[in-house]
Amino acid sequence: MKRLLAKYRKSRDEDLEELCTSNALVVAAVAEAEASSGSRRRGSQPGRAPNEERFRESRGKNMMEDYFVEHPVFSEEVFRTRYRMSHNVFNRISSDLCRYDPYFVQKSDAAGKVGLLPQQKLTCSLRMLAYGAGADQCAEYCRMAKTTSIAALKRFTRGIVFLYSAEYLLAPNLADLRRLLAKAERRGFPGMIGSIDCMHWQWKNCPTGWAGEYSGRKRVPTIILEAVASYDTWIWHAFFGMPGSCNDLNVLAKSPLFDELTAGRAPQIQFQVNNRIHNLGYYLADGIYPQWATFVKSIPRPTRPKDLKFSQAQEGYRKDVERCFGILQTRFSIVRGAARGWDREDLRYIMLTCIILHNMIIKDERPNDSDEDMESDEEEDNNMRPRLAQVWEGPTGDDFDPVGRDGHYFNGFMDRYDAIRSANSHSNLQEDLIEHFWNVQGNMEI
Repeated sequence: MKRLLAKYRKSRDEDLEELCTSNALVVAAVAEAEASSGSRRRGSQPGRAPNEERFRESRGKNMMEDYFVEHPVFSEEVFRTRYRMSHNVFNRISSDLCRYDPYFVQKSDAAGKVGLLPQQKLTCSLRMLAYGAGADQCAEYCRMAKTTSIAALKRFTRGIVFLYSAEYLLAPNLADLRRLLAKAERRGFPGMIGSIDCMHWQWKNCPTGWAGEYSGRKRVPTIILEAVASYDTWIWHAFFGMPGSCNDLNVLAKSPLFDELTAGRAPQIQFQVNNRIHNLGYYLADGIYPQWATFVKSIPRPTRPKDLKFSQAQEGYRKDVERCFGILQTRFSIVRGAARGWDREDLRYIMLTCIILHNMIIKDERPNDSDEDMESDEEEDNNMRPRLAQVWEGPTGDDFDPVGRDGHYFNGFMDRYDAIRSANSHSNLQEDLIEHFWNVQGNMEI
């Protein structure tokens, strides 16, 4: 018995010694691999490479002298060219983001070294959006590492969407609708709200497993943006994220464009054309869109003179949304080139940020609404004719009393749903607009 016990203890001691030796070898191998790896993180811990000295404090001072002091090196025109916005818009964004996210506030680390200025982080994000620059291309002027630039862009886009989407990504209110309808009536299209179309954004780093879903007729992965734009290229509706294999009809089926109208929460529009009353505003669209009461399309292969003039005008005014896409891609080159991001959520924030900034710039550069309304009123008084389109607050839900002030409200969800998709109303509206346009501008050169 004693002999067996001694043999067991000897075997156990040998196993423990072998296990300790194996663990020591593993630890040594891991340490050697970390020491020889070139992808280790930099820092102040022993054994790690020191951070690169980027002189961010002195270069930040130079940036302030270039653009953000009382007498800068570069003028306001140069600032608007390089930042795509005025100083007022930039200062508003900077102050709002610093209050929203402490990341953009300049701080000192544990060693007392001063960090990046808010202007450096915002400049880096805006340069990446405006010029489509890579994250490492901002190191020379903004003095930010690649990872820091990417982090700043992500926080910048999320902050912009959170702070300003409620103001710059909303459907038009009553005042906006009155202005849009007045402008549309002067162009010969009473009841028109804007133009609708889709734009594809190529996705360079689309995962291989999703490439088939996101590849359309161009054989490259893309993500679709559906937008509604008005005559001033303001984007009133933006729906982004559908795969590139879809067409405009598939995107419209998923789009929330008519959700408020179907639910009965949108403002009510009524206009009279060719002695007939219509109760829904409409968008100018191309031929792929369905024959709904909310869309007005061109006439393929027109033969009559009135059809020809109407088609020319419709196709010309429908280019408002195409012109808007061109301005958006020129102003923010990141959406003109191929998207290099890996995450769809990051790309969605980038696209929405570019649209919000686009609308902010338009509002900043637009003349006062009071002046524009005054000009519209003077032109209307000179023409001595009443406006054909009227707009007011609509019902608030499905339980709304169908007997309204003019007796034209829809009763319930399904009634509004069917009215929007009525092919008969679409045909009547198009014929009325053709006659109206011919009577008003038939003898004029278009």
